[in-house]
Amino acid sequence: MAEFEDFLQLDIRVGKIVAAADFPEANKAAYKLKINFGEEIGIKNSSAQITECYTKEDLLNKQILAIVNFPPKQIANFISEVLVLGTYSNEGVVLITPDKKVEIGDKLG
Repeated sequence: MAEFEDFLQLDIRVGKIVAAADFPEANKAAYKLKINFGEEIGIKNSSAQITECYTKEDLLNKQILAIVNFPPKQIANFISEVLVLGTYSNEGVVLITPDKKVEIGDKLG
């Protein structure tokens, strides 16, 4: 069972998607995302399997939550630097988003 201290080790931040592109090289349908986390963290790349619920146009300027302190992971020819958070639903992965506009880089706490 996870302990509260395990949760505290995760750095979960609000980011804004600034670019979304198809990722045909991925084994499963995915997008390549560029996400702005503000001055402290900057722009990071992520691969996200969210194509069933979102178009690339839906994603632009969308605020999301992501774990920013996992090690980078190579997926095909792409380095994914952060893990975008979502829930698995019947329709596909649905992103976890703030219900109001907040500052990019804000930390989940």
